[in-house]
Amino acid sequence: MKKIEAVIRHYKLEDVKKALTDAGIVGMTVGEVRGFGRQRGHKEQYRGAEYTVDFMPKLKLEVVVDDPQLEVAITAITSSAQTGNVGDGKIFVTSLEDVIRIRTGETGVEAI
Repeated sequence: MKKIEAVIRHYKLEDVKKALTDAGIVGMTVGEVRGFGRQRGHKEQYRGAEYTVDFMPKLKLEVVVDDPQLEVAITAITSSAQTGNVGDGKIFVTSLEDVIRIRTGETGVEAI
């Protein structure tokens, strides 16, 4: 089993959700995060004073898949979240030792 963490632009969430659903991937967790990479923020003005916004608002979504679904999920996220501009985000993949469904006690792939 693998855990996919993807940091994406806010307005791409519905596209990514639809792409994952169409690919047969069910369930995801989404949270608002802030950070920076090569984008390094941007400058804004407020009441005539210029200031730098260092941390850009993004969404972080987490999806757990069985190993055979990994490439399908990555392709779905990449194709639906990509704009071709700096700041499109990142995808991180980690191995999961176990998953447990609290309600039923199921473990492993059955709990996904």
